[in-house]
Amino acid sequence: LTMGVGIANERGDQMPKNAMIAKLQELGAAVPEFASKATAPAPQVGDLMIIRDHISFLTVNPLLGKNETALGPRFPDMSEVYSSRLRKAADEAAAAAGVQVTHGIYLATHGPSYETPAEIRFFRTIGADAVGMSTVPEAIAARHMGLEVLGISCITNMAAGVLPGVLNHDDVMETARRVRGSFIALLEGILGRI
Repeated sequence: LTMGVGIANERGDQMPKNAMIAKLQELGAAVPEFASKATAPAPQVGDLMIIRDHISFLTVNPLLGKNETALGPRFPDMSEVYSSRLRKAADEAAAAAGVQVTHGIYLATHGPSYETPAEIRFFRTIGADAVGMSTVPEAIAARHMGLEVLGISCITNMAAGVLPGVLNHDDVMETARRVRGSFIALLEGILGRI
């Protein structure tokens, strides 16, 4: 199953922390999937990137506030946010389905504006392969609860300054539509293995 819950969406609508936690509990294992921008020519537009780790440039952590001890510890370990077992299952499912995947580090930052070329150069320098506006809050909340997390991000476009030209949200949506079948095949294969 995929999920699209977060602390705030592009419009700034807030989702209460308890609603996000309830959704994660229903899932049992979280598979956040969102569009992202490549910080360098590789990965390519249309690639499905299995997230190895993340960098958070978000100013809000989903665990701020009173800790719900029944859900998890105050200071959860983030050494392996994205489960190596689930990443292996994703690789096996991709190979079986003939779906090309790549692996990388995802950086989360606030939107709704796209990043500047200078920001992208900085993000690439500190190790980010892709940049997006979500995923990380869901992954942190899921790990807090002891859930396994598999992050998959669709590389929908090159980030600002990687290639000449301006960024266009219509291009993002078109790429997402184009890879939909591959993503569904990948998810079905993963679900059959876990």
